[in-house]
Amino acid sequence: MRYTAFATNQARGQLADLEVRHRLRARCEDRIRGAKETGLQNLPLYSSAANTLWCHLVMLAAELMAWAQMLAFAGTKARRWEPKKLRARIFEIGGKISRHARRVTVHLASLAPELTLLINGLARLGAITPP
Repeated sequence: MRYTAFATNQARGQLADLEVRHRLRARCEDRIRGAKETGLQNLPLYSSAANTLWCHLVMLAAELMAWAQMLAFAGTKARRWEPKKLRARIFEIGGKISRHARRVTVHLASLAPELTLLINGLARLGAITPP
């Protein structure tokens, strides 16, 4: 048996509402931890304006990873991966861009272990109709 206890200073509210609030906060903290792993932990530049730009780029990368996990990798094991694992397994798959007959083709490394996961994710993103 598993027991869960909540210690809160809320005046009223049902247990289900408190649990939803707690889980949403945990998801937010996971996203913050992921942003720190992506590059938000250190500010590498000297000026404040440059570091502001760095923070915006890191947050853009974190948003793109979060949306990619929600849309492209829904229902797969990559949905729960941390940013380091996503980079190592999906985003670092080698490829070559070639142009022929007014078409641009991307040739991916055929020996990559997560190649089918990436191709299925890209197909899932291509199937989404714009609003």
